[in-house]
This record gives sequence, structure tokens and C-alpha cells, in this order.
Amino acid sequence: MLVTTSLSGKVAIVTGGAKGIGQAIVHRLTTDGANVIVADCDVRVGQALADASEGRICFVPCDVSQEAEVEYVLDVAEQRFGRIDILVNDAAWQLNKPLLETSAEEFDRVMRVNVTGSFLFLKGAAKRMITQKIEGSIVNFSSTIAIVGSPGYLAYHASKGAIASMTRAAAVALLPYNIKVNAVAPGTTLTPGLLDGARDTGDEATGLAGFLALQPMKRFGKPEEIADVVRFLVGPESNYVRGAILVADGAYTII
Repeated sequence: MLVTTSLSGKVAIVTGGAKGIGQAIVHRLTTDGANVIVADCDVRVGQALADASEGRICFVPCDVSQEAEVEYVLDVAEQRFGRIDILVNDAAWQLNKPLLETSAEEFDRVMRVNVTGSFLFLKGAAKRMITQKIEGSIVNFSSTIAIVGSPGYLAYHASKGAIASMTRAAAVALLPYNIKVNAVAPGTTLTPGLLDGARDTGDEATGLAGFLALQPMKRFGKPEEIADVVRFLVGPESNYVRGAILVADGAYTII
């Protein structure tokens, strides 16, 4: 996956950009020249990220499930940098609960954060791109969990499957405006969320060992590797890629 172009002059919004894969994406985009708005609910980490960026990163606290907060982030991006070229919808809540233990309230909250939040940012960013005649790029985050089943994570499964379908529909809807919409489906990646999931099993070390045993490459993915896929999708190298769900999982879903 060869990426040779600069993102100088481009403005990106990365939701969930304070930690994990989101933070790796923020670092990759700024390294390649973009200015980035980080929308995240973790104020301490998000603000520290912005403070260390010499003005390249602007942090805006945001609950992505709340439309007013989403619109505020989009407004800040335009006021601060004048435009929006790139949207990466990475924010998510990974509830580790099986079907019979998941409450309606928990299911609804996962869908509000993961699906409705992505929809609100996608719609709002697309409208602004169209108004300014910007041929932008939107990357949603699905997951290998949208492809395979598991005994837990019922609501998370549902949300990531919905995002994959929404990505395809949005790609068709925005095709006349030459706005790319694609998605990444990461496999098991070494992030704070993975460590949380391991602890939910009752013992972090045992949980991690169990997750690792399922990996064909005998290692976890790195956040930087997922950021590389996102970087390809937001650049001109992927201009013929529309509505794709790019799986980056170390062969997990094909073996």
C-alpha cells in the first residue's frame, strides 16, 4: 500500500482520537501534513495531545451520540481551519456482554455511540463538504466482529454490522459529489480497549492469552498498522475505492 502524497492543507476530524487506534490515526495524519480536530470524551488525554502538537491538533470534547455536540465540533473545524476534507469515525463503545445479559438500555447506548454517532458526523461533514465543493473522504470503522460471531459483544456485533451497511449506502449517496466513503474493519489490535476486554474475562493475562491464541499471525495488530490503512483511504491513491470495507485482521476472518 504505497502512499506518496502529502496531506498539507487538508483538515481532518478524528472521533475517538485521544487513544488507541484513533490516536495513531491522528499522529499519522498530522505527520503527513494535515491539521486535525480530535473529538473525544476523554478531556485529559485529548487536551494533552493537542497541547503537545504546536497547533496542528485542536481538541474538542464530544459525546458523539449528541447531535448538538457533533454540530459544535464541525463548526469548530470550519472556524479554526476553514474547511473539512477528511472525517474518520473511530469513536465507539465496546460493550462486552452476551445476548442474554445485555439490557435494552445498554444495547441502545452502544447503537447511539457507534452507529448514530457515525451517522451524525457523516451527514454533517458531508453537507459541509458539498457546500464548499470539497471532494472529501470519509472513513468509518466497522470490525471483523461484523463478519464473524462470538458468544459476547452482542450489541457491538450489531453496531459494527450496521456501520458496514451504512458505509455502502453512504458511498452511493455521495458518489455524485465525489465524496469517498469507505470503512476499515480491524482485527484484534493492541489498544486500551483490548486490555479492558481482557480484564473483563476476570484475569487480564489469561484473557490476553486467549485472544492471542485465536490470531493466525500469533500477534495482535498494531494501531499504527490500522492508521496506515486509513491513510491510504483518505488519500488520492484510493480514488477508485468506494464503499469498500477493508479488512485488516492478520488473516483472522479467512482461516
